[in-house]
Amino acid sequence: MKRILPLILFLILVVGGGWLIGMETAPGQWYESLNKPAFNPPGWLFGPVWSILYILIAIAGWRTWMRQNTHGAMTIWWVQLALNFLWSPLFFSLQSPVAALVVIIALLLSIILFMRTVWNEDRVAAWLFAPYLAWVAFATLLNASIVVLN
Repeated sequence: MKRILPLILFLILVVGGGWLIGMETAPGQWYESLNKPAFNPPGWLFGPVWSILYILIAIAGWRTWMRQNTHGAMTIWWVQLALNFLWSPLFFSLQSPVAALVVIIALLLSIILFMRTVWNEDRVAAWLFAPYLAWVAFATLLNASIVVLN
């Protein structure tokens, strides 16, 4: 129970937070009117992908939290989560792809920094971020393409 409760809390925070932000910032008419690159995925794909990624992010955070002396790694983990949660309101609610691009680049860097920071102590936590890194790299390209095309 000592290990399970923090895991449950991490899952609620990350998956629940992501779900709430997604519901509040769902793409609408403005997004539909944007020019998008040919490699833009179908809208239905984002929900399942982010659900899986949020579970992996939560588990990596929980694993890091449960280790001793991980202040630096947890700080980076919290920064990436804040940047992640900031992106959708900037892009969809404020309709600012340029500001969102700045944030997603910072997010990409924070993901890499987290993986590098935990690599020697917990390779599982680092590898849990690998799909997240790949998706955010793709999303950065998509965001940059939308900026260029619009």
